[in-house]
Amino acid sequence: QVQLIESGGGLVQAGGSLRLSCAASGLTFPYAMAMGWFRQAPGKDREFVAGISRSDGTTYSADSVKGRFTISRENAKNTVHLQMNTLKPEDTAVYYCAANENLERLRQALGVISWGQGTQVTVSS
Repeated sequence: QVQLIESGGGLVQAGGSLRLSCAASGLTFPYAMAMGWFRQAPGKDREFVAGISRSDGTTYSADSVKGRFTISRENAKNTVHLQMNTLKPEDTAVYYCAANENLERLRQALGVISWGQGTQVTVSS
């Protein structure tokens, strides 16, 4: 069973930065080969933010965060990070880590293997 533990959320002013981390346990090959982040703002649907392939490091990011957010991985530690720069009030949401079979299924949230408990990110204007 894959377990995901997020950390690094908090309150920051617009234009600031935060770094989220997600530590995974129970990952098995060939499953759970992609990890990434979704977010859900109050009153809105959960949306994909960014993902990374654990095998070759391929990344995919939503248009709304391209150029501001960077996802990276530390395979030896089964950890992925989301560096968020130039944060905007509209980035305010609960951010969830997720693991899936591959990056494409992760991006579409198809049969997600595991979700983290979520971490709050609040950006003040």
